[in-house]
Amino acid sequence: MTYHIIGKLLQGRYQIIQSLDAGVFGQTYIAVDVDDPQNRKCVVKQIKVSSCESGYLEMLRLLFLSETQTLKLLGSHDQIPEFIACFEENEQFYLVQECIEGHPVAAELPIDQGSGCLWTERKVVEFLIDVLGILEFVHSQGVIHCDIKPENLIRRSSDAYGKGEALRKLVLIDFGSIESIDFGIGVQLPIYRIPVTSLGYIPPEQFIGETQPNSDIYALGMIAIQALTGLEPLQLKADPYTNEIFWRSPNTPVNDYLAAVLSQMIRYNYQDRFQSAGEVLRVLKQMVWETQPSQILEEDSEFSLEATVEDNYFPNPTSEKSSPLLTGMKVGLVANSLVMGFGVYSLVNNSPAYSETDTLYQATKEYQGGDLQEAIALVKSIPSHSSVYPEAQATIEEWQEQWQVAAQQYQIAETALNESRWSDVIDAAAKIPNILYWQRKTDKLVPQASVNIEAQTQDLLAKAYASAEIRDFSAALQYLRQIPKESHVGALVQDKLAEYNRKRQIRAAYFLQKAYKQASVGNFNRAVKFLRNIPNDTLVYAQAQVKLNEYTQKQRVLSKHQKVASAKRTNSFVPKKSATRVEYLQEVNYLQEVNIR
Repeated sequence: MTYHIIGKLLQGRYQIIQSLDAGVFGQTYIAVDVDDPQNRKCVVKQIKVSSCESGYLEMLRLLFLSETQTLKLLGSHDQIPEFIACFEENEQFYLVQECIEGHPVAAELPIDQGSGCLWTERKVVEFLIDVLGILEFVHSQGVIHCDIKPENLIRRSSDAYGKGEALRKLVLIDFGSIESIDFGIGVQLPIYRIPVTSLGYIPPEQFIGETQPNSDIYALGMIAIQALTGLEPLQLKADPYTNEIFWRSPNTPVNDYLAAVLSQMIRYNYQDRFQSAGEVLRVLKQMVWETQPSQILEEDSEFSLEATVEDNYFPNPTSEKSSPLLTGMKVGLVANSLVMGFGVYSLVNNSPAYSETDTLYQATKEYQGGDLQEAIALVKSIPSHSSVYPEAQATIEEWQEQWQVAAQQYQIAETALNESRWSDVIDAAAKIPNILYWQRKTDKLVPQASVNIEAQTQDLLAKAYASAEIRDFSAALQYLRQIPKESHVGALVQDKLAEYNRKRQIRAAYFLQKAYKQASVGNFNRAVKFLRNIPNDTLVYAQAQVKLNEYTQKQRVLSKHQKVASAKRTNSFVPKKSATRVEYLQEVNYLQEVNIR
């Protein structure tokens, strides 16, 4: 489709010059407006149409027109592409929007933890406040973006004017309101239809059709964490019981308050997150306000961080200057950041004291690091009057069970490696619970098993090909079935299994026909040989067995007759008894009947 549309003139005005990307719901292009004196560029999105039935097209047409009205309103915001036009051509629907010159935030994010390009806390907060301002407007229009990711946030180059990147505004593109035309927000989102670049940023509720406004907040929080840590969302570990994400480590020096805000943004249950973009904005601005008591930040005024001193970015937990609003939030925020996964706490509830949650955090670090006994000892030190005491005690039992499973699976993997059972190594490794200590130990075994699996695969493939070359398809199939399922040639194996099985069936039918032909001329020896070459799991095997019994009996009678005839020719045949002669005559008559058949 892409090759046919490049250079095409849509509506006699928009000439397609470049393909951008293909999403779940359509293809996006860069076009030139040939009617514009300056030939300005614009973005054209072709909405995917999954059916050409008239009823479906009419429904899609109405939805399309309705949704584009929303986009017109959204385009009035300075940091959202301006809506230009929408139209239908040849039963295809097109949307035209302003083309934003700049680069995606993805280009600014660190590649890994050691890249040296990790964002500062100040840059992260500036980023959050900029995007949250856009989301606050978007959500006020009753729209959920549904696909917040680094590629959909563009740093607009026209804002810089040579004054540096810090003044360039972010622009939010590719709205989910139009994307929702094809299936609606209230429908489950199949994972196989999600672009790879979106995975990790999409919150769990969106997969089951329960998308919320704070689903966008989750995605934004994941981008901020990626900027601070250098880790992409799919690289982060999650608690196997609570599904909460572990992202803060000793290698991520970040202020407790900022860490708490980010953790609150990415809670697994959307009801435990910030409920609105405005709520997150107020918390962030209030934190900065404490460091600048002389600077009054009104809620609707434009926010600036230029005068903020980065080393004193957030207030000390014991600062006497803390405002009443933030004082009531501090403990809950820090608790959420440090003990994510041990319980559900809101920003304003009665959370446990910092010392107890710190103990839980340290215990978790010991557990993940491999010291189960020290982790348990730390948890047991929490006093019984603590609000987290019941869950902390339950955690001990869970940890012990997980540890036992992990140790058993590691032992299985190690034994399998020593016994050259490579597939069992991979299988055991996949069953290791989410404990970093055991996962790292097992990860050392997996590459060895994988190398041997590939070597074994190549050997078995060679043997299968050699057997097929001499038309021994049964042997070829046996070799193919021994190839481990973890091998990278799984698709090839399935194709060859089908091919060789088909050829074996054809060959079996060929042998059966050859047996019939040989039997028809009385050559039962040859017929029996053909029948015995038919494998027992072929379609004609049962029929071949019936004929094998029949031809074997005829072969035996014929053999006796030949012996009698031979003896008669040498005058050595003298019937000893009349009964014996009668038996001989019966066999001769039977042989005559066989030949007639």
